[in-house]
Amino acid sequence: MNKCNEVMTKDPVCCLPNDLVAKAAKLMKSENIGSIPVIENEQTKQLVGIVTDRDLTLKIVAEGRDAKSTKVEAVMTHKVVTCRAEDDLQKALDAMSEYQLRRIPVVDSDNKIMGIIVQADVATRVNQPEKTAAMVKEISQSNAK
Repeated sequence: MNKCNEVMTKDPVCCLPNDLVAKAAKLMKSENIGSIPVIENEQTKQLVGIVTDRDLTLKIVAEGRDAKSTKVEAVMTHKVVTCRAEDDLQKALDAMSEYQLRRIPVVDSDNKIMGIIVQADVATRVNQPEKTAAMVKEISQSNAK
């Protein structure tokens, strides 16, 4: 089984809590990504949250908020499920399935961002189609009762 650092996208684009949502959206567009880890500052690179395209849709567009005046910290997820670079990939996949996450940041022991694993990384970098299919199915299942 692979380790997380063998599959992750290294050094992901990040933003800061005080960045405007419009900046995060532009980064998502230019980098063709659906999520951005939010770090405390450029020096420590400590992970403090994550903002996703879904956050922007539900918390900005759907609520009629202004992306040019709303800060990332107002819409980001603060409690982020993470994994470590040296973890077995299965541990990350299990967490993604359990919490229905399409992406999981990879941090070091100081919570410094090292990378991110997204569904596409698993699909393209792990030659296990059954495992990939099972993960996508579990992540995508509705919790509606």
